[in-house]
Amino acid sequence: MNFPRFWAKGECDDFMCWRWSSQSLAEAQSLADEAARKLVERFKGGKFNLPQRGYYPDRPFREQVLQEIKNPAGDIAAVVTRNSYGCLVLNTARVMFVDIDLPEQKPFSGFFKRLFGKSEPAQPNPALSAALQRTEAWTQNHPEWGWRIYRTRAGLRLLATQDLHNAEAPATDEVFRALGADELYAKLCKNQKCFRARLTPKPWRCGINEKPDRWPWQSPEAEQRFQEWDAEYRSEAKAWATCEFLRQIGNPVVHPEVQTIIRLHDEMVRANSRLNLA
Repeated sequence: MNFPRFWAKGECDDFMCWRWSSQSLAEAQSLADEAARKLVERFKGGKFNLPQRGYYPDRPFREQVLQEIKNPAGDIAAVVTRNSYGCLVLNTARVMFVDIDLPEQKPFSGFFKRLFGKSEPAQPNPALSAALQRTEAWTQNHPEWGWRIYRTRAGLRLLATQDLHNAEAPATDEVFRALGADELYAKLCKNQKCFRARLTPKPWRCGINEKPDRWPWQSPEAEQRFQEWDAEYRSEAKAWATCEFLRQIGNPVVHPEVQTIIRLHDEMVRANSRLNLA
């Protein structure tokens, strides 16, 4: 897994950037300062292009490691981190998650609720049905595989249960393609050398629209603002689940290391709570 412990911000003129190190904060700061100076040189030389917005699949994530989960051999099997918009994320070294995004169904207007005094009934979702059928058909042709299937707000989450896997292996790419995994998710897994699964609801789906101050905080005031944001977020998130367990298919054997991850994952995402998804 690729989560450097040390991060530092470099600044030069009006430019700034972050760099990282697994060795020391001093090394991270030196790399950040040098990168900021090079940005200025490129800009003055007319060779500067603004980076594209969004994730950068070619570099590690600036995420604080909050928890480490070890396997029976004492190796780190997973870590829980906090992403840029404040959610907790499970990162597993060898337990495969597959993220499948589907077109989000647009709900009816509030007319139904105003007319009948309750929310509209659940509507059939052809894209969801097709994704489930594809997963089940693939598994029938690969009976050595077992999956736990979860419903997320935007699609499906699959957890491979029968064995351990390598996020960088060509075989993983093949499974991702066959099951319709989100392409960006596949790139992130390869870059981070692990599989990822969001554990807590997206803040804006809980009514929290302000973004948190990102780690590492640049001042005690910034850290205090984050703590206040996080307290409000955790309070609002209690009313929501991140995904819902649907069923287990295929090979019933569950690898011992996978079993540990299932317990942690299902508890934190509230997989059996029947709460609304966020």
